[in-house]
Amino acid sequence: MRALLSRAPGGPETLELAELPDPVAARGQVIVAVNACSINYPDVLIIEDRYQFKPQRPFAPGSEIAGVIDSIGEGVEGWAVGDRVIAMTGHGGLSEKVAVDAGRLYRLPEGRSFEDGAALLLTYGTTIHALLDRGHLKAGQTLLVLGAAGGVGLAAVELGKAFGARVIAAVSSQEKATAAAQAGADETLVYERAPFDKAQSKALADQFKALLGPNGADVIYDPVGGDYAEPALRAIGWEGRYLVVGFPAGIPKLPLNLTLLKSCDVCGVFWGAFAARDPQANAAHVARLFELWANGAIAPRVTRTFAFEDGGQAIAAMAAREAIGKLVVRVG
Repeated sequence: MRALLSRAPGGPETLELAELPDPVAARGQVIVAVNACSINYPDVLIIEDRYQFKPQRPFAPGSEIAGVIDSIGEGVEGWAVGDRVIAMTGHGGLSEKVAVDAGRLYRLPEGRSFEDGAALLLTYGTTIHALLDRGHLKAGQTLLVLGAAGGVGLAAVELGKAFGARVIAAVSSQEKATAAAQAGADETLVYERAPFDKAQSKALADQFKALLGPNGADVIYDPVGGDYAEPALRAIGWEGRYLVVGFPAGIPKLPLNLTLLKSCDVCGVFWGAFAARDPQANAAHVARLFELWANGAIAPRVTRTFAFEDGGQAIAAMAAREAIGKLVVRVG
């Protein structure tokens, strides 16, 4: 089989399309012939050795796949060769075949494409856990979403509306504002590109406050970090919840006196660890996502697809923060 391999730490230009032996299913595993693999920000980090998990090289990046079961290992029940599935793999998705623990498989609904299936689990799984378990979002509350046109950002807009919140989407361009509005955002704000000096940081905080109103944000969903974090935190409401999701703009340092003045919480969101520690709760979330997908409340927005040999270009686009919605590599 072919795989897009990272042999040494580096950017997407270091990835190499190579031949590898086909994987063999161990007990409790299936082999999935990969049709599509979506690209997420961890793929940028993992090939540079900047992610919390560091697989042994050589390895293929790509943690979110859709495909067809090719073979089944001992002890696997409830699945058959030919079943259409989606799964989180951690890495290895940019390969024509990958071994997956059977407990990590979900059935791809009929009528849904492999590209859409590959774009569902990570962004919406992260976001439903963030909004419900960590943010305790309730109907009628106000949700501020930073980076609202990326994969997790659009998921937050859609899920926020599905849960009855007023959603304010903050983005870096008018094109991205349009995408967030199409996903259901009640209002949008286009901010300047960081870095910010003190005056620019205060100006952005004032923009957030003006749009949010006197009560501020009940929940802030931040998959961006960097210089955007402090201005957003200054606009949080009393006993608000600030959700730390990611840092493509850099790891911020927050003045903790703000948490005292607003009696607010700063909450980390680590969906992968949550899913491993509480698989039943995660399965319930995924079941709810499938219901929302079926009734049209959410829909993965795949805005660009790439050929297998161009998978590195997809990761480069993600690294440059150019992506609106989801980027997907067609593997099979």
